[in-house]
Amino acid sequence: MEMKKRITLELRNRSPAEVAELVVDNCRSTDGEVEGLSDAFSQLEFLSMVNVGLSSLAKLPSLPRLRKLELSDNNLSGSLETLSQKCPNLTYLNLSGNKIKDLSSVEALQQLKALQSLDLFNCEITCLEDYRDSVFQLLPQVTFLDGFDQEDNEAPDSEGDDDGLCLSLSHTHTHCRPVIG
Repeated sequence: MEMKKRITLELRNRSPAEVAELVVDNCRSTDGEVEGLSDAFSQLEFLSMVNVGLSSLAKLPSLPRLRKLELSDNNLSGSLETLSQKCPNLTYLNLSGNKIKDLSSVEALQQLKALQSLDLFNCEITCLEDYRDSVFQLLPQVTFLDGFDQEDNEAPDSEGDDDGLCLSLSHTHTHCRPVIG
């Protein structure tokens, strides 16, 4: 299903301004861009666009109240400065499984002053020597990177939905995996 159609369905006869959470995972972006979202989603606090084929965030509308953004398993490689312009209050950003290769790509996130948790798991950048130290140095506002703080303490589960099915991934600093796709 294409993204615009999915967003229309998810509205469930509400106006965009009434929506605080929007999940459009696994639908399709026709051109690698955000489609069907507009500045009218002014109250949006949580947005999940996992595995939708995004390669750009250029058409992301202004979402000033957005706090949590899930963008894992897309084709994003950079242009993250859009996030600081359009979503200045992000506290949580999941970019795992994207095509982010180097520190210069995440440098744009320095402007996200409220950002506390960043996930880059399964991105090529995690293969860089001193990856974690470098990201924490580049983004001092970030408390948790890939679910762990600088002392390797696991982030608390703020969702409180631990139903016992969560598998703990081995968190050694050699969690580099070949990126497929």
